Amino acid sequence: MITLSHSELERYARHIVLPEVGGAGQQRLKAAQVLVIGAGGLGSPVLQYLAAAGVGTLGVVDNDAVSLSNLQRQIIHDTDQVGRPKAQSAAQALERINPHVTVHGHAVRMVDANAGEIVAGYDIVVDGSDNFETRYLVADICAAACKPLVTAAVGRFDGSVTVLKPFENDSQGNPNPSWRDLFPEAPPPGAVPTCAEAGVVGALTGVIGTLQAMEVIKLITGAGEPLVGRLLLYDGLAARFDTISYSA
Repeated sequence: MITLSHSELERYARHIVLPEVGGAGQQRLKAAQVLVIGAGGLGSPVLQYLAAAGVGTLGVVDNDAVSLSNLQRQIIHDTDQVGRPKAQSAAQALERINPHVTVHGHAVRMVDANAGEIVAGYDIVVDGSDNFETRYLVADICAAACKPLVTAAVGRFDGSVTVLKPFENDSQGNPNPSWRDLFPEAPPPGAVPTCAEAGVVGALTGVIGTLQAMEVIKLITGAGEPLVGRLLLYDGLAARFDTISYSA
């Protein structure tokens, strides 16, 4: 049985007094193993909030190195980390945030040859990647492995978040939708500009990444209703949230 030390009880006191979390929910957080793909703009707030929340094991997948142009939005990295592998930089930051959390760095790119093995070691996957090839690969691997996936995307001033559990049925017995039900095919190469080409407001990635972290906490503790079959849209310029329902 997972137990909480005196220092952990004090650290997580504001969680434990919540009826929706409580001691049992905090124990589930400590027992959870969450894989975060990308230690960039989205991965930064996801990793920091999950570590602070007491998620017991965090995996970080990123084969890139920290660059100066990252620091406007990738707030898990410090200026003195420029040039270091992002997986290492992120792991070091998380250890400072919460020494009770175990961090596994995977300094690789997710590809067909390794994705299944990496995902198998975790309970929940968070996709903060910045390319369609990885998004489709991760979504397919998670569906096949029956792993919940919290996925998001950002661009310029807007972003979106959804939760995928296509291996389960909804309350009416209908299958939950998959990533390919939402986006059947990736757009042609070059059709969607990258953040480097189009730009992105740094704070936007904080909004969307924090929403991803919230969905993970809900999935682990059982609190609330995850964004399964719903795509949450955020327009930063209009300060507006909208939700679109989608189905299999």
